[in-house]
Amino acid sequence: MPRDHSVFACRGCGYESARWLGRCPVCGEWNTLTEVVAVPPAAIGNVPVAVPVGEIPDAQGWRLRTGLDEFDRVLGGGVVPGTLILLGGDPGVGKSTLLLQVAGNLGRSETVLYVTGEESAAQVRSRAERLNAVAPGLLVAAESDTANVRVLCERHRPVLLIVDSVQTMRHPDCPLAAGSPVQIREVTGDLLAHAKASGLGVVLVGHVTKAGLLAGPRLLEHTVDAVLLFEGERFSPFRLLRALKNRFGSTQELGVFQMDGDGLREVPNPSAVFLAERAVGSSGSVVTVSLEGSRPLLCEVQALLASPAFGSPRRTASGIDAARLALLLAVLERRAGLRCAQLDAYVKVSGGVRLEEPAADLACGLALASAFTERAVPAEVVACGEIGLGGEVRGVPRMGERLAEAARLGFRRAVVPASAPPMAGVGMSLVRVRSLADALTAVLGPQGGA
Repeated sequence: MPRDHSVFACRGCGYESARWLGRCPVCGEWNTLTEVVAVPPAAIGNVPVAVPVGEIPDAQGWRLRTGLDEFDRVLGGGVVPGTLILLGGDPGVGKSTLLLQVAGNLGRSETVLYVTGEESAAQVRSRAERLNAVAPGLLVAAESDTANVRVLCERHRPVLLIVDSVQTMRHPDCPLAAGSPVQIREVTGDLLAHAKASGLGVVLVGHVTKAGLLAGPRLLEHTVDAVLLFEGERFSPFRLLRALKNRFGSTQELGVFQMDGDGLREVPNPSAVFLAERAVGSSGSVVTVSLEGSRPLLCEVQALLASPAFGSPRRTASGIDAARLALLLAVLERRAGLRCAQLDAYVKVSGGVRLEEPAADLACGLALASAFTERAVPAEVVACGEIGLGGEVRGVPRMGERLAEAARLGFRRAVVPASAPPMAGVGMSLVRVRSLADALTAVLGPQGGA
């Protein structure tokens, strides 16, 4: 029978060594290697069997609906049985609130086990009452040992297990402190094996580092089936849920919530909410339509140009990449004749939305030109298109769906690429442009590109 042997694992990064080292060669920290007993794998008792792929039952044929449509949208329609989901976010953003509301909805008809390692059961009860999440099927356990969690799952047979958080859990065979990379790896592996064997849906709450990354080893994100990020500005009531990884659905979907005194409230029409406080008639403001998965989302892009306070001009962007802002300023100067490269430039997307796709380039360029000329873009205009380095305006996909959503919210003119396909019946007047200079002339007047 093989004997156990010892390895030395780093408490900071999880690096393993056959001998003790004073300094970890990976993270560079001193005196972080701790002896861990490595248990050899047990002898194989049953020979595994391979089956044809067509005879394997479809795991996506049934999904567990949580009662929160925005949450289900991001997951692709609900929780797939046997799925391990990791939910991350900044402290205080509302991760526990979101999952407790999910548990309360499911607990009215199913059994849900909510395991808390950071709060007492009484604290969870108090928060559940405030959120109206007290349900007969919602079970709460203040536990931090994965062996005990598995016993509770086998005893109560829940359809969903929520662990808040994975950094507080400990595996009984690992002597390191809870929250260390080795502990997180062992805990996640244990819960993953239980989820796959029993068909139980598991949601793990994960902490986020100062750099905005999920705490723990990178292996954690590769192990789970879905990685969700819950984010929002500290002083904004809006919260955005997006998928960074999803083995059973799209990673382009976006869920929008609004935080109030009674918890999180779904926002079924975020475009109207984001544009509700728009300053009509102000220069530097343009509306664009972004595609977040299957949902067209209207966002306001705001721009401001000012004389530099120091020698070199500043480039500050919120909601778009700063490199894209610098690129658009260069194109405006060289291709459209706007001498704005030596000015401080500030661009912001309303509502805390981050625009990743290039379809927002045209709106950003128009907003910067509007701020430079101090001419307001008409309130009924919406712009979509990608801008190339030559100043050309390129086509973007699913233009018909974008314009239909804009028309539904009252917009009457759309600045689109000249290559956009014919779109009859959208209820809008289309302004087709081939270059950024043409767009500035069509929207801001003959001197808009001078």
